Amino acid sequence: MPGGKERELRRRISSVQSTKKITRAMELIAATRVVKAMQRADAARPYSRQITSVIENLAAGGAETNHPLLRQAEEVKKVGFIVMAGDRGLAGAYNTNPIRAAERQLQSHRAEGKDYALFCVGKKAAAYFTFRNYRVDYDYQGFTDNPSYENARRIADDVAAAFISGEIDEVELIYTEFISMGTQRVSVRRFLPLEDTAVMAESGGGNAEAAASFEFEPSPDSVLEALLPRYIEARLFGALLDCAASEHANRQRAMKSATDNAEELITKLSRQMNAARQAAITTEIMEIVGGAEALDESGDGAQAIDLEGMFAQIGAAPEPTIASDPTNEG
Repeated sequence: MPGGKERELRRRISSVQSTKKITRAMELIAATRVVKAMQRADAARPYSRQITSVIENLAAGGAETNHPLLRQAEEVKKVGFIVMAGDRGLAGAYNTNPIRAAERQLQSHRAEGKDYALFCVGKKAAAYFTFRNYRVDYDYQGFTDNPSYENARRIADDVAAAFISGEIDEVELIYTEFISMGTQRVSVRRFLPLEDTAVMAESGGGNAEAAASFEFEPSPDSVLEALLPRYIEARLFGALLDCAASEHANRQRAMKSATDNAEELITKLSRQMNAARQAAITTEIMEIVGGAEALDESGDGAQAIDLEGMFAQIGAAPEPTIASDPTNEG
C-alpha cells in the first residue's frame, strides 16, 4: 500500500489536473470570444471616424454652435471619471491597471482641492472604489464582455446630463485601449467638454470644401448641434468595444499561463511521488533484509530448518496399521 506522503501527492496531482481542465476550457472560450470582439470593434470604427470627420468638416466650414457640451468652465471644481473595467476576474491585470490609473488621477485632482464624481463601468471598478470608501455616483454592470450601443447611450446620457446641469465641470475617460492581441494599454483622455469648433477646424484636419459641397437642412449649425451627442455616444461605444476585446485577450493569456503552470506543477509533483514510492519500496526491502539477518544471527533460522526436516520425516513415516484378532469371527 502507498505511504501517507504518496497518497497526499496523488490527491494533489488529481486536484491540479482538474484545475488544468478548467483553465484550458476558459482559454479556448476566451480565444473564441476575442475574435468576435475584435470584429465588432473593427466594424464600429468606420462610423466613429465618419462622424468625427463630418464634425471636423462642419467646423472647418464655419459652422458654430453654443451647445452645452462645448461649455468651458471658468474654474474646474468637480471632475467626473468614467472608469471602465470588467464584471469578472481571472483576466490578469486587465481590471487592476485602469482602476489604479483612475485612482491616481482622482488623488491628483483631490490634492488640487477639486471634488470628484465616479461613473464606474463594470463590477470590479465599483467594488474597488466602494471597498476603499470612495463615493460611487453611477454604477453600470452586466454587459462589459458584450456591450451594446444602448449601453453606451445610457452612460452618455448620464454623463451629458451631469455635465450640462453643471454638476461636474470636466470629464475624464479611463479605459483599456486594444492595440493588438498582444498589446493593450490604459488610456486616460479628456472626454468633456468637447473641443471648440475653432479648435476642431485648426487641429482636426477638417475640409471646408467638403462641407461646402453639401446642403444641410435646416442649417450646418443645427446639424453640428445634433451630431455632438451622437459623437460622445460613438466615442463611448468604441471604448466599450476596445475594453471587451482587451478583457478577452487578457483572459486568454492568463488562462494559458495558468494551464502551463498546472502542467509544470503536475510534472514536479509526479517526480516527488515517484521518489516517495521508490523510498517506500527501498524501506520495505531494507526491513525484510534486516529481519532475515536478525533471524540468522539468533539461530532461529537453523531451528526453523530443523523443524521443517522434522515435519518432512514425520510426513514420510508409514502410517500405523491395526492387526486383526483371529478369534474375532465377526
